[in-house]
Amino acid sequence: MTALRSLLFNGFFYGWTALCVFAGLPLLLGPRAGIYYLGRVWAHPIIAALGILCGLRYRVRGRENLPDGAVLIAAKHQSAWDTIIFSILLWDHSFVLKQELTRIPLFGLYLIRAGLIPVDRKGGAKALRKMVAAAKAAAALGRPIVIFPEGTRVAPEQHRPYHPGVAALYGQLQVPVVPVALNSGIFWRRNSFWKRPGTITLEFLPPIEPGLQRRDFLARLETAIEGRSRALAAEPAGGDGGFADSTRGS
Repeated sequence: MTALRSLLFNGFFYGWTALCVFAGLPLLLGPRAGIYYLGRVWAHPIIAALGILCGLRYRVRGRENLPDGAVLIAAKHQSAWDTIIFSILLWDHSFVLKQELTRIPLFGLYLIRAGLIPVDRKGGAKALRKMVAAAKAAAALGRPIVIFPEGTRVAPEQHRPYHPGVAALYGQLQVPVVPVALNSGIFWRRNSFWKRPGTITLEFLPPIEPGLQRRDFLARLETAIEGRSRALAAEPAGGDGGFADSTRGS
C-alpha cells in the first residue's frame, strides 16, 4: 500500500509541477508577488496530496518565535518536504540555494524572478561575498531569508558540519536568527521514493539575537537545531497534525 500511495503522489507531484510551470509563464513578466502567489498555488495541493494519498500530515510549533520583517531562518534540512513547506509558511521570503537549481529550464527562471539567492558552492570567498550582498538587499526590503546551514539534505541519524555561510550572514545582516528543527526525514527520506504515513513536526525555536561572536553563535545554533531535531525524531510517528495551524498569517 505504501508503494502504491507513493507512486500516486509522485505522479501528482510531477504532473502538477509541470502544469504550474507552464501555466504561470506570463507571471514571469510581472511583479515578484505573482511568483509567490504561484508558489502557494503550487505548494498547497502538494502538501494536501501528501495527507490524502500518503497519510503524511504536519504540524507547526513555535510560530510566536518568528518575528515580523527581516529575519534569518536557519532550518534543519532532511527532506524535499522542507523546500516546499516554506512557500506556505512565509510570504515574499528569499531562499539561499545552490546555483545549479537556477539552471533548470523554465523552473530556474521562477527562482531568479522570485529574488532568491543562488550560491556557487565551489566559488569560495567571492561566492560568499556575493551571497552576503544579495542577502543584505533582501533584508533591506524586510524579507525573511531561509538558509539550510548544512547545505544539503541530511538523514536524521547523520550530521554534517554547518557551512560558514550562515555565520557570515549572521555577522553581516545584524538581524535575529530563528533556528528551525524538524523531523521530516523520518517520513520522507533523502532521495527516497517512499513516503511513510505520520505527522511531520516543524518547530521554530527562540531567536538568537545579533551580537555574538562567530564561534559562540555557531555553537548555540547547532546545539539548538540538532538537539531539538533529535527530540522530534524520537516522538511518536502519529499525531494530530493537520494544515490549519501552519497557514496562520499566510
